[in-house]
Amino acid sequence: KQARQLENELDLKLVSFSKLCTSYSGTRDGRRDSSDTTPLLNGSGQDRMFETMAVEIEQLLGKLTGINDKMAEYTNSAGVPSLNAALMHTLQRHRDILQDYTHEFHKTKANFLAIRERENLLGSVRKDIESYKSGSGVNNRRTELFLKEHEHLRNSDRLIEETISIAMATKENMTSQRGMLKSIQSKMNTLANRFPAVNSLIQRINLRKRRDSLILGGIIGICTILLLLYAFH
Repeated sequence: KQARQLENELDLKLVSFSKLCTSYSGTRDGRRDSSDTTPLLNGSGQDRMFETMAVEIEQLLGKLTGINDKMAEYTNSAGVPSLNAALMHTLQRHRDILQDYTHEFHKTKANFLAIRERENLLGSVRKDIESYKSGSGVNNRRTELFLKEHEHLRNSDRLIEETISIAMATKENMTSQRGMLKSIQSKMNTLANRFPAVNSLIQRINLRKRRDSLILGGIIGICTILLLLYAFH
């Protein structure tokens, strides 16, 4: 009778415990779908209820285990026939029920703890998201300032690169012009070195022309004088 009474209590407790786990998951899912700003774990009452019911079920399981042990001791006592099939069947049935209840309790408890751990993790992530959203204005303003400063730096770098490119092109042009000036200067020096010889040659030619003119003038004069002398004689 004690075993059946404990089993009935355990059955009711386990049903309530399973409903608590289901309602806990459904409540969290409903909150997660209805609003992004609602805390995921606002069910501290459900957590306390879970702890209370878990302790009560563990106590009932302990009592039922004790009753089964006493029944096993009774069946193993010297005054009880060892071949009473009905008695052994009853004891085995109570043991199976205890094992099923124990397994169901641990399974439901593990599922509840897994759901609560998942919700805790999701709640932490959502808190981080909310804190990020709350400071998004300041972060956006700061990010915008950083982007503007970065753009200014890029423009300055581009201007510096253009200035350097212009300076390099100017340097190359000046180098090329310097080479051309050196070439012209060398040609002018060569011509200047050649001019004295040309002048000397021209002077010699002029002198020869003058000499030839004097000789031709002398011959013409002599011939004229001879012709005059011949004419008067």
